[in-house]
Amino acid sequence: MLAGVSPATARPQESTTSFQAYLDALEEKTGHTPRELVAQAHERGLDAPGTEAAAVVSWLADEYGVGRGHAMALVHVLRNGATISTKHVGGTGSHRDGSDTLWLDGRATKPGR
Repeated sequence: MLAGVSPATARPQESTTSFQAYLDALEEKTGHTPRELVAQAHERGLDAPGTEAAAVVSWLADEYGVGRGHAMALVHVLRNGATISTKHVGGTGSHRDGSDTLWLDGRATKPGR
């Protein structure tokens, strides 16, 4: 507790759930970088046009125990590459991202880390 701040006035620290945070958590849950998961999806034909998101969600759930939200982050990457909308870039909301380009090569190699 900070000196001079009572529990009644202390605000919980806002957590961010950025798109990048979903990919970082996906790496933690699977032990594979997002780029490695993209390659695995490609080997399974899960990156083909018209592939249902449910197929990717099922694969990640069955093989790695990953939930739908994290799986859908990979679905986005499979469909759109490493670029996201600038809607939340530089914003102040809990879903803000620092860049419109996602880092797919793993948390350990992320610039600025």
